[in-house]
Amino acid sequence: MAVPATLRVTHETGFGIELRRGRFEIVVDGGTAGSAENHETFEMPLDPGHHTVRVRKDRYSSRAHAFEVTDGETVSFRCHGTRVWPRYLVSIVAPGLAYSLKRE
Repeated sequence: MAVPATLRVTHETGFGIELRRGRFEIVVDGGTAGSAENHETFEMPLDPGHHTVRVRKDRYSSRAHAFEVTDGETVSFRCHGTRVWPRYLVSIVAPGLAYSLKRE
């Protein structure tokens, strides 16, 4: 019997000041799966296979990240809003750079 995989997304501040902060949506395979406030972790079960994940708030988002997951595997990502002024300014015209999302 297949055991579902798990997607984990942690919203963290880390060092510095987060210029785009607050609750954001977690988008999995093109649909909203949930949300996370600062210092919260979102988890959801996934079927094994190919998926994409991104975070967004209003018109701002991260880049989409594609990943493969197998039975029982946990895939973790950490994300935060823009912390550097130049990137913040660029995200005004390129909203897909507003959030950083990295696989652990």
